[in-house]
Amino acid sequence: MRILGISAFYHDSAAAMIVDGRIVAAAQEERFTRIKHDASFPARAIAYCLDQAGCTLRDIDYVAFYEKPFLKFERLLETYLALAPAGYRSFAMSMPIWIKEKLFQKRMLIEMLSEIAGNAFPETKLLFSEHHLSHAASAFYASPFQSAAILTADGVGEWTTTSLGLGSGSELHIHKEIHFPHSLGLLYSAFTYYLGFRVNSGEYKVMGLAPYGRPRYTSQILENLIDLKEDGSFRLQMRYFDYCGGFTMTNRHFDALFGAPPRSPDEPMDERVVDLAASIQAVCEEVMLRLARHAAKETGERKLCLAGGVALNCVANGKLLRSGLFDDIWIQPAAGDAGGAVGAALAAYYGFLGQDRPAPKGDGMDGAYLGPSFPQEVIETRLAAKGARFVTLPQNELIDRTTALLAGGGAIGWFQGRMEFGPRALGARSILGDPRQPDMQSRLNLKIKFREDFRPFAPAILAEDAAEYFQLDRPSPYMMLVCYVAEHRRKQPVHGDDRPVMERVRDVRSELPAVTHLDYSARVQTVDGQYNPRFHALLAAFKARTGCPVLVNTSFNVRGEPIVCTPEEAFDGFMATDLDALVIGDCLLLKAEQDPALLIRDREFAPD
Repeated sequence: MRILGISAFYHDSAAAMIVDGRIVAAAQEERFTRIKHDASFPARAIAYCLDQAGCTLRDIDYVAFYEKPFLKFERLLETYLALAPAGYRSFAMSMPIWIKEKLFQKRMLIEMLSEIAGNAFPETKLLFSEHHLSHAASAFYASPFQSAAILTADGVGEWTTTSLGLGSGSELHIHKEIHFPHSLGLLYSAFTYYLGFRVNSGEYKVMGLAPYGRPRYTSQILENLIDLKEDGSFRLQMRYFDYCGGFTMTNRHFDALFGAPPRSPDEPMDERVVDLAASIQAVCEEVMLRLARHAAKETGERKLCLAGGVALNCVANGKLLRSGLFDDIWIQPAAGDAGGAVGAALAAYYGFLGQDRPAPKGDGMDGAYLGPSFPQEVIETRLAAKGARFVTLPQNELIDRTTALLAGGGAIGWFQGRMEFGPRALGARSILGDPRQPDMQSRLNLKIKFREDFRPFAPAILAEDAAEYFQLDRPSPYMMLVCYVAEHRRKQPVHGDDRPVMERVRDVRSELPAVTHLDYSARVQTVDGQYNPRFHALLAAFKARTGCPVLVNTSFNVRGEPIVCTPEEAFDGFMATDLDALVIGDCLLLKAEQDPALLIRDREFAPD
């Protein structure tokens, strides 16, 4: 049984293939088009999934779309009617697009699938899941749990913004929902917009800024913007928001409440900005804690699955784990809309088709290494065509030389095996560095990623050594949990915290300054030998050479661009940045040995 899952037309379009219930391929369209958060129909991702499964679209049993377009159109129409005549300009501008892309989306999907198939795609093979059911299915059915409570939270699907479900075996049922316009995801995005960042992209920046501030606006948010109940249900005070019928997330009432208009992206970040970030982060954590507490009480389950865009808030996830409300938590690594493609396919297989789910033997995401890979001979041919100068080495020598470069302070592009699915680089399309180097964070941010200096980096650590360096008692393979650096690894900064925000960025706060955030936290990835043996071998070799089992691990991309997918993109990224070396398959490339004429200078970067 082959089922192709698709998410598209909002942001982070993706395709996923399951064969007899097993996820065999998944990829975001952005990785192929090079348009970050690409929302278009994922034709290239579909082509990859079909190739990986060794079939054509005509061989597919069903195609499952991740939401129900007509319900989404209904919500848009009802919202505008409720607001009329306010918001008419926005309504008039968006309606032609919505009529084409939402109201008649089924027909459009059939046409696009028919084009790929080369003949008329049967309408009976096209299924539609609901948005939050897709999120819930992506979390539960891919989890290692036989039964669990399920929480989903994001901006909005059709009507739902938050849901509580219960999964058991092959059964999954949604029991409670919160509906638009009341949305934790949209509340967080409103602050993202107000603080001068891009919605659906800059939420990571708000989360990263939060530790620099004090949550002194928390009570103001709880008293004015959100009516939060003890069970985690909530309603937003809509007079402060403009996302229902306007062109912005917030309005003049929001500005008046916080004493200023939205920050321009070019303005410096002062104490007020970081305090607002800290405050909305604290509110987000409190909402998720109350929802989880209610989920535990309502379902009696001791395990929790999370998905939806809010589940990418790894700080809140870490707080949930430490709360002890559940014995274990599993978060879908592609928790946002891209993961809806996986969830739609799984929901069709277990829900619509009623297939039995065997007892899980570990999680079903295969380490999230579900994207394209390239044979060694293809890598060498493509690098040669680019004019690259490289040597091909046996694995032991390749690991030894890479380790020496890292220990010497080098920043390395690392391109191995199948590309990751989801927003995190997990050692397949990564940039690596020595976390003990005090200037590594600044160098990676400013000279390689070309982004703000305050943004933190994640540590990748040998799973067997994680408890020695971090307050973490379980695996965290997907970099979805924030925990704290172990007490005996911390250092007190030389200067106090009463200095301006950006002066505190370079404080040395632990033995691993490049991955220790201002509050001694870190977004940890634990690495074992099962899913990525070569990355595990590199960490083991680095430990043998330096005594440190940790590397900085950040995604192999620059600001405003998706993570690299192909050898050519990896080489271009290598030549456009201050990376010292590139390790791609069995090939080692040193920057000093490349043709200077191939260096890419004065590159322009899209906003992120």
